[in-house]
Amino acid sequence: MKNPLGNMGNILKQAQAMQAKMAKVQEQASTKTVTGTAGGGSVTVTANGAMELVGIVIDPEAVKSGDVEMVQDLVMAASNDALRKAREMMAEEMKSVTGGMNVPGLI
Repeated sequence: MKNPLGNMGNILKQAQAMQAKMAKVQEQASTKTVTGTAGGGSVTVTANGAMELVGIVIDPEAVKSGDVEMVQDLVMAASNDALRKAREMMAEEMKSVTGGMNVPGLI
């Protein structure tokens, strides 16, 4: 009779290998950046693959009007754009590990 736990051991090894690959991909992706913009480039936000904002550039022309609420909205829109692009980048990177399978909770 075959050992029923033998298969389980294989599955665990495969899961551990996949987990190690995912950690490596996440680490590598955290060094890659994407840029989001708003207001026709008035505000540019850069985010990395770890979903951290790493840079914000506000065109001085955008603040000359003194409309603080507009600038805040532009910063928020550009940030959301950058984070959306970072999520898309990470999803693309993870496809190489999961073989295109949708694994809930990865991103």
